[in-house]
Amino acid sequence: MDFPLRQTAQPPVPDAVPADEVFTREQIGHALAPPTPGAGRTVAPAAAAPRDDGQWLMPAKNYAATRYSAMNEINPSNARNLREVFSFSLGVNKGQEAAPLVVGHMMYVVTAYPNYLYALDLTHPEAPLKWRFAPDPVPASQGVACCDVVNRGAAYADGKIVFNTLDGQTIAVDAESGHQVWRAQLGDINRGETITMAPLIVGNHVLVGDSGGEFGVRGWLTALNLADGSIAWRAYHTGPDRDVLIGNDFHPFYAADRGTDLGVRTWPADHWRIGGGTMWAWIAYDPTTQLIFYGTANPGPWNSEERPGDNKWTAGIFARDARTGAARWFYQFSPHDEHDYDAINEQILLDMPFGGRMRQVLVRMERNGYVYVIDRNSGQVLSADPFGPVNSSRGVDLRTGRLIVNPAKETHLGQMVRDICPTASGAKDWNPSSFSPRTGLIYIPHENLCMDWENLEANYISGTPYVGAEVHMKPGPGGHRGELTAWDPVMRRPRWTIREDLPIWSGTVATGGDVVFYGTMDGLFKAVDARDGHLLWQVRLDSGIIGQPVSYRGPDGHQYVAILTGVGGWSGAIVSGALDPRDGAAALGFVGTMRDLPHRTTPGGTLHVFALPH
Repeated sequence: MDFPLRQTAQPPVPDAVPADEVFTREQIGHALAPPTPGAGRTVAPAAAAPRDDGQWLMPAKNYAATRYSAMNEINPSNARNLREVFSFSLGVNKGQEAAPLVVGHMMYVVTAYPNYLYALDLTHPEAPLKWRFAPDPVPASQGVACCDVVNRGAAYADGKIVFNTLDGQTIAVDAESGHQVWRAQLGDINRGETITMAPLIVGNHVLVGDSGGEFGVRGWLTALNLADGSIAWRAYHTGPDRDVLIGNDFHPFYAADRGTDLGVRTWPADHWRIGGGTMWAWIAYDPTTQLIFYGTANPGPWNSEERPGDNKWTAGIFARDARTGAARWFYQFSPHDEHDYDAINEQILLDMPFGGRMRQVLVRMERNGYVYVIDRNSGQVLSADPFGPVNSSRGVDLRTGRLIVNPAKETHLGQMVRDICPTASGAKDWNPSSFSPRTGLIYIPHENLCMDWENLEANYISGTPYVGAEVHMKPGPGGHRGELTAWDPVMRRPRWTIREDLPIWSGTVATGGDVVFYGTMDGLFKAVDARDGHLLWQVRLDSGIIGQPVSYRGPDGHQYVAILTGVGGWSGAIVSGALDPRDGAAALGFVGTMRDLPHRTTPGGTLHVFALPH
């Protein structure tokens, strides 16, 4: 939604939630059966993560979503020598969440609204601009953007750069000339629909989902034909089975997800039509089974008392046939979501030992606070372990798959429920993790935030906010607001953790040199040792970092690392939207815990690229 353009003096950041207000890992017993690793090494499936060619063709690096670069020129012994080799102003001082693409000798960058697409020639040291494509999205789309006017990146295939615009369009541009190939209008801003996600290209299909759950839209995932942008199929996330593309091949593992037309029957009458369940983040793909895996966002409104029932098919994960969209299985992380725990985060496809044998799994760092290991063929939850402060639930019942809700943290109309952990943006939000096959660890950028929540009455008017809650966020136990955790998915516990004062809203990238890169919201770009978390290098940049770092091989054969600066997004809205820090409920509650951010960074929008001297 629009952020009011007002700002005053800064009040202090609220007190942290006491440690004894959250459950320990031992208290969440249903999710913590002892790990039983067997023989075998944890790897990404080769078909989904082929040998690294030095390029970066999609934000997740590959279909397995490892965000791992095999480049190893930069390592713990020389990372301190990193230097900036060029920068490029994006001309947009809003939240920049995209990952740059590297295709051959070219780099492509898409910005926040107005969604400029830049092509830079990497064969020259200063990487001059080859062309710029300006899609001219409808200006009114800014008024229905929930959480800043962000864009999470583009994808490359078949000579085309494909990206989305805030006003609900998907556009294919010729990568060589910068000329438009096709343009498809998918969303309707008059209903509150926008598009902020990066598309994924699978075969001859471009996969795109909508944003706008806070406006009472109906969520969907659409497959466009790569050749001409025509619609191949569309799957909705609420409504009758025919709309959700649920048929005879749908075999969910848990009984709660079986039945006819649950996308209607688990809602009050007709509420599914405005029930949210959007799809605005990440998709993974297994070429061996031809299945895509992706999550669905929160049900609407946030006031859960207005929508009794499990509210299928929101706040869960689908496996679908990439060719037809037909659903194969579904699992709901947060049935009847009471705390805005969208299930849109990344999933990393791994083959790993579990229970004494190798299993084909996906690993989800979920907003509700748990790292889920799920059999990617059946949808069975093998384990679910907390990776941050959790008291909104007491674990996951592995027999039923059901989240065990804590009654003390259930939300109610007219009652402020205090110290709910994690907060509405989750133990982590959209910002993606990375996996290194060298260490076997997942590098999770996340938050340490809790919240106070009060349900309010919500009334639906098309194209206007439909939330129904007042939220105030606050630091979690310990008082720091962010963490980088190196997670061992086999042993199901952290290997090491770095505490950051501010939430970590950037992604991570892991490299073959055993270095992990990430950024902070006050503008520090950091390199740490992948094995022990030791800080190797950092540099202060022009604005806070909420983007996705990438590492690639340049035309000269050397390793480079790139990141966009530009603070904003939901977490940084206080800066990009110049919000009043006295209004703790602004930006859907995030201002309450970010009142110091305007004193620590400024708006910006710049591409920065680093390398070792050579």
